[in-house]
Amino acid sequence: MMTQESSEVLEKHVNSDSHVRESSEYVRLVIPNEPRPVEAEILQPQAKSIIKSCWWWMKSFLWCFVIITFALILMKWGAPLFFEKVLYPIMEWEDTAFGRPVLALVLVASLALFPVFLIPSGPSMWLAGMIFGYGLGFFIIMVGTTIGMVLPYLIGLAFRDRIHQWLKRWPQNAAMIRLAGEGNGFHQFQVVVLFRVSPFPYSIFNYAVVAINMRFWPYVCGSVAGMVPEAFIYIYSGRLIKTLADTQYGKHHWTTVAIGYNVISFIIAIVTTIAFTVYAKRTLNELKMTEEVTSVSEKGCFQMEKLPLERPNKLTLSKFL
Repeated sequence: MMTQESSEVLEKHVNSDSHVRESSEYVRLVIPNEPRPVEAEILQPQAKSIIKSCWWWMKSFLWCFVIITFALILMKWGAPLFFEKVLYPIMEWEDTAFGRPVLALVLVASLALFPVFLIPSGPSMWLAGMIFGYGLGFFIIMVGTTIGMVLPYLIGLAFRDRIHQWLKRWPQNAAMIRLAGEGNGFHQFQVVVLFRVSPFPYSIFNYAVVAINMRFWPYVCGSVAGMVPEAFIYIYSGRLIKTLADTQYGKHHWTTVAIGYNVISFIIAIVTTIAFTVYAKRTLNELKMTEEVTSVSEKGCFQMEKLPLERPNKLTLSKFL
């Protein structure tokens, strides 16, 4: 009887061992195929970045489609109305009211004074490109915009405290502007160039820059260098608008080569503008993140260095007590 019971116990033990062995084999064969927690933590940011990049490309294609559709509608119906009611009357008035030297001075004055009153100076750049072309038009734009960047800087120095208080209402924009005042002169020059190329409103930047430790010459040189691509784009678009206006009134006839050249040039101008804008915005964001990490690490190092200095003072006081 005892032998029978012991044999049953042994069989159960053997069966249980075989079951455990089989389950362990199953675990060994099946479980490694599943992602571990560490691997899941590594794969999750990669999946998010892939989804983010796909979403960015979808938005870019959508915006390109919207812009192209809007441009076609504008070319079909808006451009003829604009040429007839706005552009040609202005050009005829300028030809009859001013001579070329006086008109150049008027454009320089408008480019210099409009940023002081936060008025967009794009129309004046278009007119400079339409009337004076690439050579003299570029000179007029650069002289006028340089004066228009220096005047707000000098005026802002008188209201520096008010501008500083005004920037406190928008801490994110203030943090971006503060990047321009960091580092040496060459670093300030680079950041100012990025601000000019980026979509940040340069009329506001001209005043806000006085609230930081920005030197005058890096500000002026960076502003002039950053305005060069924008000046050429405005001149090209102004010449293109004038050519389209002349075509509308039969004063210019397009050839196949000219159409192809202008289409390719227009596409290159748009792609270049978008590329400069995206690069400048991304670089400014990276500089901002680097500055935040550096400031946090410096605060931590300062606190770690401060603690050992406080302990000897307490010990010396206890000795005197």
